[in-house]
Amino acid sequence: MSVTVAKSAGFCFGVDRAVGLVEEAARQGQTVATLGPIIHNRHQVGRFREMGVQVIDDPSQAKPDMTVIIRSHGVTRKVYEQLEATGAKIVDATCPFVKRIHGIVSNACAEGALPVIIGTRDHPEVEGIAGWCDQCHIFQTPEELENWAKTLPNPEDLAICMVCQTTSTENLWKMCVEIAKKMFTNLKIFDTICKATESRQSEAAKLSKICQAMVVVGDVSSSNTGRLAMICREHCDRVVLVDNATELNPEFFSGVSDVGITAGASTPAWIIKEVNKTMSEITNVEAVQEESFEALLEQSIKTLNTGDKVLGIVTGIGTTEVQIDLGTKHAGYIPYDEVSADPSVKPEDILKVGDEIEVFVVRVNDQEGTCQLSKKKLDGMKIWDDLAAWCEEKAVVDATITEENKGGLVATIKGIRVFIPASQSGVAKGGDMAAMVGQAVQMKITEVNRARRRVIGSIRAVTAETRKAAQEKIWSEIEVGAKYHGTVKSLTSYGAFVDIGGVDGMVHVSELSWNRIKTPAEVVSVGDEIDVYVIALDAEKHKISLGYKTAEMNPWNKFMTGYNVGDVVDAKIVKLMTFGAFAEIIPGVDGLIHISQIANKRIGKPEDVLAEGQEVQVKITEVDAENKRISLSIRALLAEEETEEVAEEAEEVAAEETEEVAAEETTEE
Repeated sequence: MSVTVAKSAGFCFGVDRAVGLVEEAARQGQTVATLGPIIHNRHQVGRFREMGVQVIDDPSQAKPDMTVIIRSHGVTRKVYEQLEATGAKIVDATCPFVKRIHGIVSNACAEGALPVIIGTRDHPEVEGIAGWCDQCHIFQTPEELENWAKTLPNPEDLAICMVCQTTSTENLWKMCVEIAKKMFTNLKIFDTICKATESRQSEAAKLSKICQAMVVVGDVSSSNTGRLAMICREHCDRVVLVDNATELNPEFFSGVSDVGITAGASTPAWIIKEVNKTMSEITNVEAVQEESFEALLEQSIKTLNTGDKVLGIVTGIGTTEVQIDLGTKHAGYIPYDEVSADPSVKPEDILKVGDEIEVFVVRVNDQEGTCQLSKKKLDGMKIWDDLAAWCEEKAVVDATITEENKGGLVATIKGIRVFIPASQSGVAKGGDMAAMVGQAVQMKITEVNRARRRVIGSIRAVTAETRKAAQEKIWSEIEVGAKYHGTVKSLTSYGAFVDIGGVDGMVHVSELSWNRIKTPAEVVSVGDEIDVYVIALDAEKHKISLGYKTAEMNPWNKFMTGYNVGDVVDAKIVKLMTFGAFAEIIPGVDGLIHISQIANKRIGKPEDVLAEGQEVQVKITEVDAENKRISLSIRALLAEEETEEVAEEAEEVAAEETEEVAAEETTEE
């Protein structure tokens, strides 16, 4: 019997994200509660319960000191508002694809369209979607949709927005779409079936066509698990839905040569592994029963050869070696230096009498009846096996960067050197790769050549997947006016490109500053972290226009709050014209000194008195707030000075006359 596990079996992106958020919150020691079971799997929920995670059924049960996690199915707008009112910390683990549907139906209602949802009425996801509509209709079958449409007096005049449950079957959705197209002319259709769901259902269909029996793993309350079983039954006569490995009955698979295993989106990987292991044991039992007595006898008296991998039992730990019972006529032993590749490890630290271990046969001495073994060599071989498996499975592995060389970086995984080409390092061209040395990283193994002992890895492959997930999340949530904290990635002559968490948006040069600038480099540099907001977006072309300058940065607002008519200020001449001169009061705000206000006498042209760059004192004589115009005057200050001088001269003359009169009176006396 052969057993095949579907590659798409198990957690989808949304469920995996939700479970990860719960685990992270629990590890941080917070008081964690989930609003309803985080996923439809009692085993995973039970594990969380052991970690101290509570399950509350109503927002009113939340407390201010709680961290409440909204499950991937999402909730209604009302429930979200009720949670906010409790003061609890909210962690929204709603699947980004479900969140997108919330936005679609909410926008449809705002535009006057009627949302139509294809899905199971009492499913939490569907209930959540309906909670973001003022009014909607839910249909579980094409017949329900058609019968409802026929009752409408003028269906062609009704604006319809149609979405579906993310775990709906493609066949059901297509039938409903065909009916809707016939009945409605003002119709917008959004195919919101999750791509992971499509892939899982498609693979289940293909597998059930070539296998004599199918095992569907998942909770019976899980909607998508039930649909998987239904799809498998369309192509295979023997289909069993099990909650875990203990429910497998060997008799069910009697006479079956090929078995396929698939699992719902809420099924943890460890349950799938247990089911696969149990199926393998059932297979091995049948295989043993079919073996002849001669074959079993031959196996019991088999000989050992150099290079074999064998199982043995630790029978003793001596001063120089470890004794191993191999179940043969040979006495097996492992020299201390062959126990571990780490010389600091003592045999008694990792082995004890009674342990069953797998070892590598180094040398067989039939005359003395001994067999030299090595655990170290086998461990080394297993690492290469693991590397080959990780390469095939495209698994993400942890490693540490140990050095930089001419072509890239070198990392170590369990003592094996892994070369990472510069193009796969994730460091930008011309960047400092030396800064990566000593860092713990995640990567994928892309090539394993055991003969040449060469392993090649890629950090970029992991960051690309992470970036893709981040992009999907942003595109499911982004809207005009949304604010983001981003990083400047590159500069062009017309603007700056900013990474807002996996997606790049462009800040046009006109949106960078209120002042006149020639290039974006005058305001920002590559690597700067800045706050931006969405001005416009095109989801189809994946283009986002961002803004950086804000009303608070507007120099005109600063001028209006800090200066008044009559104020005397220092200004710099920035431009000379035939009719006057423009002077900068503060950066970004200029005022005009008309030619008649430059001097207290008639002049031919402004440059006769002023020069660009010259610092002058001016008086603010007029402010036109509506047209943002400021009138300045140097002449007004000169006139004030002349008036002051005349007054001072008059005072001096009066004083002199008073002194003369006093002198004459003294003479007469």
